[in-house]
Amino acid sequence: MNTVVLNDRQIDQKLQRIAYEILENNSEDEVLYLIGIKGNGFLIAQKLQEILRPITEQKVNVAEVNVNKQEPLSEPIRLSVSTEELQGTLILIDDVINSGKTMQYALMKLLEQPVRKVKTVSLVDRKHRRYPIRCDYVGLTLSTTLQDRVEVVLKKGNSKAYLV
Repeated sequence: MNTVVLNDRQIDQKLQRIAYEILENNSEDEVLYLIGIKGNGFLIAQKLQEILRPITEQKVNVAEVNVNKQEPLSEPIRLSVSTEELQGTLILIDDVINSGKTMQYALMKLLEQPVRKVKTVSLVDRKHRRYPIRCDYVGLTLSTTLQDRVEVVLKKGNSKAYLV
């Protein structure tokens, strides 16, 4: 049985709040790079960019990082921009953080160049860490069992996060 933990309106509210938190905590930076992990992380990065652009004079760029989530070292981790382009504050984004593995490997790619700082965003944080990753901005912290799974479906006007 699938249980809805966030509906479309709640997801929008969470992303609005996260966008304002990012702005409040990074107002000194001229450039913000929103880097979404391929799939929903990238869609969330694009949505946050849409929210931030009208409310800040900062340059808000979006990029995508492609990581094999099951076996991160089985293929190269790729960025949609060159690492030399990355400057200012990097915000690494994914839809659900569980063990922290995907975010950890994506972070390793981002740190190939010296950057000012890196912050992390997750729409849903499950808190089952095996890797030393902490989310700076979280939409919902959810207590689950290891057998539970959280799925996020992002569709315009009908987004949902389910506990499966």
